[in-house]
Amino acid sequence: MTYPLARRVYDTCHLTGRFRLRSGQVSEEYFDKYLFEGQPDLLREVAEAMVALLPDCDVLAGMEMGGIPLATVMSQLTGLPTVFVRKHAKEYGTSKAAEGGPVDGRRVVLIEDVVTTGGALLASCGQLRSIGAQLETVVCAIDREQGGRENLAAEALQLRSALTRRDLVASLMA
Repeated sequence: MTYPLARRVYDTCHLTGRFRLRSGQVSEEYFDKYLFEGQPDLLREVAEAMVALLPDCDVLAGMEMGGIPLATVMSQLTGLPTVFVRKHAKEYGTSKAAEGGPVDGRRVVLIEDVVTTGGALLASCGQLRSIGAQLETVVCAIDREQGGRENLAAEALQLRSALTRRDLVASLMA
């Protein structure tokens, strides 16, 4: 992690106010990841930091919706195939929870933008594991440090984060 990257991300996506998070928690600050994901140079820089955290794997799995741009850029940087993970399997067409190539028997790393408690990740990891994915690692852009790492660890999942809330705040002092 470099403080210049943390500062750029903080300056681009940190908002204050009153925000309800996916976890249901209410926060006075919010990291609007779509603000950095919409900036090609910053998206690539964050994706490069995330690529450095990847274990040996066969497939990247981008979480709907914010994990998809990150996984796509990471795929371009590494040459690894990518699948796109829905929050819920669609009820029409192929009815898949993971779109793209196969994951059965493959070492899959789940890619997410921001992790708070990890609730949505746990559900998606369960879906991927149920269709044969070998999944032990989640790589995220920002860990809000609000229990996600511990909740994932309880399900034998390691969280690796390019940036943490602590990094973002510390970058203001650097």
